[in-house]
Amino acid sequence: MLPKAVKFPEAVGLKEALEIRREEVRDMVARFGVISPDRVILHNYPVSSPVSVFNASVTYDEKEEALEIFARVIFGYYMYVSSIVGIRVPINDLFNRYVNSNRYTGNIVLYSSMKYDVWGTEDPRVHRFGGKLCMTYVGRSINYFNPVLRRNRTLPITAVYDEDLRTWVKRLVFTLSEEAFGEVISNKDSFLHSASDGSVFLLHRPHLVDESYRLMVSPIEDDLLNGGMTIREVKVREGIEVLKPCDFEGRLGWATPIIRLDDDTLVALVHAVDKDLVVYRVFAVQLKLSRD
Repeated sequence: MLPKAVKFPEAVGLKEALEIRREEVRDMVARFGVISPDRVILHNYPVSSPVSVFNASVTYDEKEEALEIFARVIFGYYMYVSSIVGIRVPINDLFNRYVNSNRYTGNIVLYSSMKYDVWGTEDPRVHRFGGKLCMTYVGRSINYFNPVLRRNRTLPITAVYDEDLRTWVKRLVFTLSEEAFGEVISNKDSFLHSASDGSVFLLHRPHLVDESYRLMVSPIEDDLLNGGMTIREVKVREGIEVLKPCDFEGRLGWATPIIRLDDDTLVALVHAVDKDLVVYRVFAVQLKLSRD
C-alpha cells in the first residue's frame, strides 16, 4: 500500500488551466538544424566526441553574437553517468542553417565531483539570477543506486559562472523538508526565479514516496549567493503545486525557462509524458510569480 498523498496548496489558475487544455498539437517552434554527437569536438577530454548529446539549455551572448549551449553528454553507457558540456554556436550558423553540417568545439564544464552528484550531472537549466549566469542541474547523489535507501536519489544543484576564473562553481544544493514534502525519492527539472518584490522561487518537480510527480514552485530565502564559494545545502520548506497532469498525461516537468517578460512574469516550457504513447510533448506556460 502506498503512503497517503501529501496535500499541497494550489496555484491560482490551476483548475482553470486544466479545463482549457486539450489533447492536440499546434507546433510552436521552427527547426533550424541538428547538432549530432559526432560533430561536437571536445577540447578537455581524452575522447574527442560523446556517444550522445541531449537535454540542452541555451543562453545568447549578444557581444559575441553566439549561442552558448549547455547539454548533457554521455561517453559510454556504464551506469549512464553524464557530464555537462558547453558548446558555442555563432548565431549566423543558426539562421543560415549551417548547424546541420558544421563541427563545433566544446568543453566539459560540469562533472561528478561530490556526494551530491557522484553518479552524474544531468539536465542543465541555464538562467540569470542575482545578476549572475547560473545553471541549475540534476545531481545523481550517492543514494542513486542504493537499493535500500530510496530517498534523495537526485537533487537540484546550482552552479554560478565566475567571470574572473572563467569557470563554473557549484554553490547550492536544494533539499526538501520532510515535514512539508514527506519522503522524497528524487527532485528534478529545476531553476531559480527572482521577482520584483524580492521574492525568490525554486521551480522544481519532486517525485514523492506516494509515487506522484508534482510540478511545483517554492519560495526560498533570498540571500542564496552570499554564502561564499563553497557548496551549501538549502532547505526548501514549502511548496505550491502549479499544474496537474491532464487525463492523457502521465506526469509533467519543467523544461528550460525561455522568456522573462518582466520581473514578475515568466514564460517557461513544460514537458509532459503522453500516457498512451509514452513520448514527450512540450507546451508553454506564462506564470506570474510574487510573494502571495
